[in-house]
Amino acid sequence: MSTPLPFDPASAGAAPRLLVSVRDAEEALAVALAGADLVDAKDPERGALGALPVATVRSLVVRVGGRAVTSAVAGEPANGADLSPCVAAMAATGVDYVKVAVRAGFSDAALAEAAAAAPGRLIAVLFAEHPPAPDLVARLRGAGFVGAMIDTATKDGRRLPDLLSAAPLAAFTQACRDHGLVSGLAGSLALTDIEPLAALGAHYLGFRGGLCRGSDRTHGLDPARVAEAVETLRSCTRRNAA
Repeated sequence: MSTPLPFDPASAGAAPRLLVSVRDAEEALAVALAGADLVDAKDPERGALGALPVATVRSLVVRVGGRAVTSAVAGEPANGADLSPCVAAMAATGVDYVKVAVRAGFSDAALAEAAAAAPGRLIAVLFAEHPPAPDLVARLRGAGFVGAMIDTATKDGRRLPDLLSAAPLAAFTQACRDHGLVSGLAGSLALTDIEPLAALGAHYLGFRGGLCRGSDRTHGLDPARVAEAVETLRSCTRRNAA
């Protein structure tokens, strides 16, 4: 049985949780101990959603040992037929949640088959460069996905707020809540993005490059930056609870 997500998909007004993408078991343990809510397995050398080897993800899950919720990206399948096999391979690692890129042209049948490969554990990744169609969130819910997030496809220094303004991001998170889906926002985020994005209703904010040394996603994570991100989000939580 998967670990429950650390939030209620229908909740509104709560500060988002912190997801940190990691490339190996040692980074995973470090960010879990630092207080990250979700530890996300991803290969930063292979683009926006590069999948790590299955064996690496298995060892990462063991190393984290329940200290945080775990997720792993299953890649960017080019067509609907490849969607389910990618998801199934990563779901078999024991990770709590699987993330996979979803393209607008994927059929409802392909989406449902993918969700069945990781029941109650599949999160769709949509890209800011190609904003989702108005009906996509409802289609994901109908197919059996547990959540959806927006990320940036091209890691060229542009951040999510450079590509999409607050209004469409808030509309996306609201649509996810309306349909009972967890929502996430990510994409070359910096520490300064936490407070403005926290007001938009996402359940979690995803980081990699902004928490790495030199702000380079292929470099190692900087413990001081991870700690600052954790504390900033905790401050948001305290203000919302006051």
